Amino acid sequence: MNKIFYSPIIENVNVPGIFLAGPIQGAPDWQKEAIKIISALDPEVAIFNPRKDYLDGTFDYEKQVDWETYFLRSAGKNGVVLFWLAKETEHNCERAYAQTTRFELAEWKMRHERDGANIVIGIEEGFTGARYIKRRIPQDCPDIPLLDSLEAACKKAVELIH
Repeated sequence: MNKIFYSPIIENVNVPGIFLAGPIQGAPDWQKEAIKIISALDPEVAIFNPRKDYLDGTFDYEKQVDWETYFLRSAGKNGVVLFWLAKETEHNCERAYAQTTRFELAEWKMRHERDGANIVIGIEEGFTGARYIKRRIPQDCPDIPLLDSLEAACKKAVELIH
């Protein structure tokens, strides 16, 4: 049975895992679907899910960022960072959609080039900026898979973990 890790608890992990990187604010709960797909494909793989429902007043920004950094690095060394670029479903005028995801994508593209980190990128039709990502990633990193469905992205991540 899959071990699923959620913020804010940081545990030592000595098993390969898949980090579910992608938008949370303004996006559907695509992570729930990814967990179902990955679990069906491999019930043993660890899954690092940054999405968590918090009670009002309990969200701790620093703990969340530290948790994500720790498990992104863990997946980058011993697993796969799976980016699913879901289209925006709820707009927030005070925040650019997927602003953290876009920063992380650039960071992990460079970590792939420098360190060979395993990355999979899935892009949903309607994700803003997809055209640029689809053009630039293959120019610098032709071996990073670019996929157009969450299911295909999850399957590729599980393949890469083995």
